[in-house]
Amino acid sequence: MHLPAVATSDADVRIMVLRAFDEAKWRLRFHTDARAPKSRTIGDGAPVGALFYDKPNKVQIRIRGHGRILREGAEVEEAWAEGTNFAKRCYLGEAPGTGSDAPNSGLPAWAEGLQPTDEQLVPARHNFAILQVTVEEADWFTLSNEGHRRAIVRPDGTGRWITP
Repeated sequence: MHLPAVATSDADVRIMVLRAFDEAKWRLRFHTDARAPKSRTIGDGAPVGALFYDKPNKVQIRIRGHGRILREGAEVEEAWAEGTNFAKRCYLGEAPGTGSDAPNSGLPAWAEGLQPTDEQLVPARHNFAILQVTVEEADWFTLSNEGHRRAIVRPDGTGRWITP
């Protein structure tokens, strides 16, 4: 469940890498480009959904929550520090969605296939942000030959079984 499909309020959906889950706060953390369309859509707060699927266990979890884009602060700096230089180089490129006459990565030519130095990554930090999603509700569903099961659970510990 490391690669959920994440949906924004404009019905745009993409696969994102789940970087962290804070169980105490029911909060998900993803990394994103501050210039990406989803960053503008979510901004300081907007509905966000995510769909997780565990194929071996046949478990699907849909979450509904409130997302916000963070560009500054201790959590953002910590997330930036955790990344490898190879991963951070993505934020050196053109803004996501920029048009092109040919297929390309958007990276500067000098960065193609290379791991930049810390000094070369200084301009990339400005484009880095995190998407923080506070989960308001989780819809848990499991497939079974004996009969599917489904439940709604909330961060306050309440929940209920519902018909799949």
